[in-house]
Amino acid sequence: MACLPVFISLLFLISSCKGDDQLTQANRLISPGDVLISKGRVFALGFFSPTASNQSFFLGIWYHNISESERTYVWVANRDNPITTPSFATLAISNSSNLVLSDSGNHTLWTTNVTATGGDGAYAALLDSGNLVLRLPNGTTIWQSFDHPTDTLLMGMRFLVSYKAQVAMRCIAWKGPDDPSTGDFSISGDPSSNLQIFLWNGTRPYIRFIGFGPSSMWSSVFSFSTSLIYETSVSTDDEFYIIYTTSDGSPYKRLQLDYTGTLKFLAWNDSASSWTVVVQRPSPTIVCDPYASCGPFGYCDATAAIPRCQCLDGFEPDGSNSSSRGCRRKQQLRCRGRDDRFVTMAGMKVPDKFLHVRNRSFDECAAECSRNCSCTAYAYANLTGADQARCLLWSGELADTGRANIGENLYLRLADSTVNKKKSDILKIELPVITSLLILMCICLAWICKSRGIHRSKEIQKKHRLQHLKDSSELENDNLELPFICLEDIVTATNNFSDHNMLGKGGFGKVYKGVLEGGKEVAVKRLSKGSQQGVEEFRNEVVLIAKLQHRNLVRLISYCIHEDEKLLIYEYLPNKSLDTFLFDAKRKSVLDWTTRFMIIKGIARGLLYLHQDSRLTIIHRDLKASNILLDTNMSPKISDFGMARIFEGNKQQENTTRVVGTYGYMSPEYALEGSFSVKSDTYSFGVLLLELVSGLKISSPHLIMDFQNLITFAWSLWKDGNAMDLVDSSIRESCLLHEVLRCIQIALSCVQDDPTARPLMSSIVFMLENETAALPTPKEPAYLTAMVYGTKDTRENKERSVNNVSITALEGR
Repeated sequence: MACLPVFISLLFLISSCKGDDQLTQANRLISPGDVLISKGRVFALGFFSPTASNQSFFLGIWYHNISESERTYVWVANRDNPITTPSFATLAISNSSNLVLSDSGNHTLWTTNVTATGGDGAYAALLDSGNLVLRLPNGTTIWQSFDHPTDTLLMGMRFLVSYKAQVAMRCIAWKGPDDPSTGDFSISGDPSSNLQIFLWNGTRPYIRFIGFGPSSMWSSVFSFSTSLIYETSVSTDDEFYIIYTTSDGSPYKRLQLDYTGTLKFLAWNDSASSWTVVVQRPSPTIVCDPYASCGPFGYCDATAAIPRCQCLDGFEPDGSNSSSRGCRRKQQLRCRGRDDRFVTMAGMKVPDKFLHVRNRSFDECAAECSRNCSCTAYAYANLTGADQARCLLWSGELADTGRANIGENLYLRLADSTVNKKKSDILKIELPVITSLLILMCICLAWICKSRGIHRSKEIQKKHRLQHLKDSSELENDNLELPFICLEDIVTATNNFSDHNMLGKGGFGKVYKGVLEGGKEVAVKRLSKGSQQGVEEFRNEVVLIAKLQHRNLVRLISYCIHEDEKLLIYEYLPNKSLDTFLFDAKRKSVLDWTTRFMIIKGIARGLLYLHQDSRLTIIHRDLKASNILLDTNMSPKISDFGMARIFEGNKQQENTTRVVGTYGYMSPEYALEGSFSVKSDTYSFGVLLLELVSGLKISSPHLIMDFQNLITFAWSLWKDGNAMDLVDSSIRESCLLHEVLRCIQIALSCVQDDPTARPLMSSIVFMLENETAALPTPKEPAYLTAMVYGTKDTRENKERSVNNVSITALEGR
């Protein structure tokens, strides 16, 4: 009998698995010392005790290369059923092809509990991603730990929020710092909608994350130290999931929900041998971050210097009880025809408890709320086309609303007197004054008669101003919500349109710097008098830009019409346009690669908003370097919407006999046939992308020998494997090779001759922000040469911007 302990020890030594990355039916893992280690020695699977008492053991996965003092557990199998001493436990693969954890009494503590056929020879493997997989001999994965997270999400793990409108995965925090059992806090999808994710405290919402919409993909990127972190959200008809990835070779990263209910994105710091918090929610600097902290009709303003609760427009703090929180209406809704109006609050985190209405246009969404008196607000996003648009409606109180740097428009229902409260207050003050003036006017009747001509002139001027704008159906259906400024104020602001104040000039007029009363700097665009195309351009810019709000679009402040004068007043951007830097040998050094890549992504996001995310589908039709303005931080803003066109409903393409744009940036189908779509802007973006990488203009024959233009030059270098020769010499030594090469390949994909071969802007944004995204392989693009000829009659139908040269024929080579 004395030999028995020795025999058992030898048996354990033979049958156990020490340091391998696989577990088969022929071996097993035995507590407390056996481990599986992934091939790259990144993760380990084994038994651990979170406390020094060693009274309870768990089967889990941890980082193998991190010291034991900082050991970090990322997954626990038997979190609610620990192994208690003095028992030992065994992990093995059963005859039914399941992983089974059992104690010395052969009691099952945990099992994968899957049903599989052809399971003879099944094995388990621990991957370098931290995923424990159970596979059949043919390599089919029948179970994986990534589908059953505990409190941690690892890079590359697909967190399935919902599947077929049902909550799928749930990430649950530990109960305490040394207790892996199920805690109070968890993360999962919203049971009533696939658009939201909640961090729960028990069954109560603690933090709410709003998603996007049906059949959509959204990718965002943020940097930490020398690496990038990508967040990709994908929503289809059946499922909604999120994946986090990071650039190759970067430090360990993970997303953890700790026992206090704090969701942290953590990165390993080798020099400090500790974890660094990249971002966390609730944020320690935003006291109103938790769910509904600001009460009904209040919102958490995270954009303020000190984040705090604010009341929605048209509401005021509820002072009925000193301990209460929230806001109340300044004026109650009447629900009598036109007595109610909607105001726009931009950059908002939309409220909770909405009704999701599918397949509505913006006008249909607005009408759905307008005709229902109980509807207090609505929001709209055209994510992937009109058939997949997202319309959200709210009834009753609005809760858990916020404002952040990135948000969407919330259209809020208010009583008309609330919307126009300032106007009403002014009228109350001015009414007695007006009455007195009327008395004086009666006394001065003779003077009034002489002034009739002036009044008649003003009335004609007003009708003249409205005549230009009423041609737009947009203005017939919606209020412009843009202030009008008088010509005298503009003349004063620009020093009577002094040449010293002129910022630049284009095909339809000049742009001046102005300083309005109060010191506000603006850019004033003065259209050339008598230009019929200028009238249409003016109408387009007023109608379109007044309705668009995005950080990568220039902001229109006001407008003016006075007889033949037509003026647009924009925000002033001191760095002027991109071409003033990019094509200037002395100034281009300011545009290092980091700045250029930021500009590229900003332009892409702006176009994505125009094509897909705004309430309208808008084709710019004149995207080029001179129409990209730069703010003080060199962030790009798309400008000059005079040639833009709106697509309504399900329309995907349109034709015109009046081709407008700039040669070199125009797509072949538009220049030759007058056919344009969102893919026309994609072509222009591809040209602009090549210019940003190379520092060359689209047509640079004196710089590019033997090539007609930049597109053919770039293609020749790329197909021969010499794409780096295209890169601007001023950034060639300092740029990131993989980013530049991806940009060149994306640009060549954008300038394909066939519009259907060009990617959508949503795909381009995803490819730019996600280094792991696959890139399309471009074919040789066509190129166009301009032939200027023809009679006066043939030149009237095809026009180009900047100068008076007419493109009457374009031929491919």
